[in-house]
Amino acid sequence: MELILDVVIDALIDSLKILPFLFITYLIMEYLEHKTAEFTSGIVEKTEHFGPLWGGLIGAFPQCGFSAAASNLYAGRVITLGTLIAIYLSTSDEMIPLFISEQVPIKTMIQVLAIKALIGILAGFVIDFVVHAYHKAHNKSINDPVRISSLCEKEHCHCDDDESEGLFGIVKSAFVHTFHIFVFVLILTLVLNLVIELIGEDKVALLLKTSPVISHILAGLVGLIPNCAASVIITELYLDQMITLGTMMSGLLVGAGIGLLVLFRVNDNKKENINIALLLFFIGTVIGLLIDLIGITI
Repeated sequence: MELILDVVIDALIDSLKILPFLFITYLIMEYLEHKTAEFTSGIVEKTEHFGPLWGGLIGAFPQCGFSAAASNLYAGRVITLGTLIAIYLSTSDEMIPLFISEQVPIKTMIQVLAIKALIGILAGFVIDFVVHAYHKAHNKSINDPVRISSLCEKEHCHCDDDESEGLFGIVKSAFVHTFHIFVFVLILTLVLNLVIELIGEDKVALLLKTSPVISHILAGLVGLIPNCAASVIITELYLDQMITLGTMMSGLLVGAGIGLLVLFRVNDNKKENINIALLLFFIGTVIGLLIDLIGITI
């Protein structure tokens, strides 16, 4: 009983410490997302050949809704597959708020974002090149026809509901998002602390580090969770020094927030959706494994 009480108190204290940082960060993120969502989507739409470049750069900014918007844009064939994957790979989701709340050095945050963006951009260009070459070899149109009408019918952005409410909508969105993440972090911290106390921190860390391939596969599977939970779990494990940089990158590269969930909802070709998820998983886990094998650290 005393052990459980200590775990609960420690988890509550740790979670409360990050609360103000989370709220301020989400307040800024919601403001930027409300004010720049249309602008950033427009950039990606109008720069066909450089889509992966803009997608990788814009996706690196902590916007919870951009991966979802990208899924809708791809479903309408407004953007290419390479651009979609670039955005998915570079999307940072909850990583930045948690890094800020734990006072991770800005240099480290920038390096992680830069790595994710670079991987997304390179992968996006390679994918578009391969797709175009395949289409050309099979006498198909280089680009799929744009399906704007289908896109508009299926687009349901949760941010639109608050946009008309101005500042109140931004504050409300930030508060709701902060509350959800706070609760999730609290529950996750409780579970992790309890597991660590029962098993032992050394044994847990050893389990994750002695089998690098399995740890990367597990991180990638967690990354496929279609919400913010994935990046929260992966980032927390990294901050607790229970996984390596490469393992964290495997999970964060695969993690596309709610992007995949939206893709399965709005894109009618379910087989294509599954292939996109598998491609994302393969790229993320392989790159993460290579980071550890090369010995890259930040």
